[in-house]
Amino acid sequence: MRIILMGPPGAGKGTQAEMVKKVYPIAHISTGDILRENVKTSTDLGVSAKRYMDAGSLVPDGLIIDMMESRLGNEDARAGFMLDGFPRTVAQAEALDELLDKMGVHIDAAILLEVDDEIVVERLTSRRVCSACGAIFNVIAHNTKVENVCDECSGTVIQRDDDKESVIRNRLSVYHNETAPLVDYYEKRGKLRRVSGIRSADGGVLSCLESLKN
Repeated sequence: MRIILMGPPGAGKGTQAEMVKKVYPIAHISTGDILRENVKTSTDLGVSAKRYMDAGSLVPDGLIIDMMESRLGNEDARAGFMLDGFPRTVAQAEALDELLDKMGVHIDAAILLEVDDEIVVERLTSRRVCSACGAIFNVIAHNTKVENVCDECSGTVIQRDDDKESVIRNRLSVYHNETAPLVDYYEKRGKLRRVSGIRSADGGVLSCLESLKN
């Protein structure tokens, strides 16, 4: 199975992906995770991408497409994959189609998680991350036992720059202006499926995939 998870930042794509992985042995390919790892290790891609990520802007298509072509060639993606955060523009979608054509495979579905902007802002501004181990907390729903101290490793818990409200609202603006046209792109190709992302722990994506099998 080869699917795309779509939706605004904070829609719950990561939560849904974890549920899917427990049932389907496919690679979860998160563009954000790959980019942050490159930034952390100061690779050439990471250095180039950081200035866009810090401002909440999209990383240029050329950088992303080159990275994804390399990633999709890995062994774990041969049995199927779940793309999280890619494609984000119609140009990226077209490049992905060309790449998959060369590989002799196709996308089974593009699943859109729909969430109101204000819910996204509340979710992301409440998120905190351990700077040492990467554990994720939420000051409203799942805060640390000791303020700013990770429950897992006692590292320092911080708010990422891209989780600040001004950056989030810019990211949402970018999403609506540049990424939303992907809805039309995949709808016209009969690939789009809509799922509510308001309650991300309900497993809506998994239910959608089950329906595709039948």
